[in-house]
Amino acid sequence: MRLLNLKTVVAVFSVALLSAFPETSWGHAFPDHADPKVGSIVSAAPTRVRIWFDSELEPAFSTIMVHAADGWMADKGDGRVNPNDATLLEISLPPLPVGVYRVIWSVVARDGHRTSGDYTFSIK
Repeated sequence: MRLLNLKTVVAVFSVALLSAFPETSWGHAFPDHADPKVGSIVSAAPTRVRIWFDSELEPAFSTIMVHAADGWMADKGDGRVNPNDATLLEISLPPLPVGVYRVIWSVVARDGHRTSGDYTFSIK
């Protein structure tokens, strides 16, 4: 009888301890870093925009676009998840004039959760 009580106490203690320190599982893909950097001012027009995420992306449901300040589409329309790196979302750019550009992205992580956002960079 005493052994059963000890097992019960150990089991309850273990569950309580594990509940106090749950494993963090975000379930979404968040940007890790980008090129050009968020809010950066670059002296030469980039040839592409790349955003690296903290988890793998679903290519069929992940998009990226670049717009000029006045709203016109500034990219080549070839946005994709890089086939060699499932954490990299990228798009090509034609030669761009000086100005402010807005990068708009929407991704689905491999676990099915969607996140989206945007940022700007400038060419001087």
